[in-house]
Amino acid sequence: MLWHGLLTVPPARPKVSSSSAYNPSMERYRIDSYSSVYFLTYSIVEWLPIFVSSATCQIITDSLTFCHREKYLRINAYVIMPTHIHMIAFDADFDSERLTKTLADFRKFTGRKLSDYCINHGPSCFIATLRDNATIDRERRFWQPSRHPVGIDGEEFWQQKLDYLHDNPCRKGLVSSAHYWRYSSANWYASEGRELVDVPITQIQW
Repeated sequence: MLWHGLLTVPPARPKVSSSSAYNPSMERYRIDSYSSVYFLTYSIVEWLPIFVSSATCQIITDSLTFCHREKYLRINAYVIMPTHIHMIAFDADFDSERLTKTLADFRKFTGRKLSDYCINHGPSCFIATLRDNATIDRERRFWQPSRHPVGIDGEEFWQQKLDYLHDNPCRKGLVSSAHYWRYSSANWYASEGRELVDVPITQIQW
């Protein structure tokens, strides 16, 4: 059982309305100091179905575990789908700047490792797609540009995102019940933390 305590989420800071100080519409998909917990999505370029083997999924789970141990990342929930991943995450001390850097490191490391995996084990069409999405500063691109961080500031919204995340495999017709999906925290929640999971899960209290 991977259990790492219960953290209380600090209250959200009020967002100022002055356009010169803060513009919510412009900051919609950025990590800022106004939210502590985030719903995140990482999607593969062209929605390539790369997370269909234990080897590729383990690159993700190993990296999240490392970030938990070494970089203060806390995972509240996650699911790895064939073409993308969702997670609810936060910094152990609710440090938004450190969270931004940690997630950037996670993105770069997994993107590089998964690209290398595709080069060595993937079909030629996958390799061509990664190269076709290359940018000036890289030969291949694995992740789509945005991780779309959505701030979660209350229990009701958190529950909505938690249910959405865990129900994703069911909505796609991959399993009949969320807790059957191998790479997900659904079974951890269904068993109240008694079942083993691949990523350290930290519960939160609102």
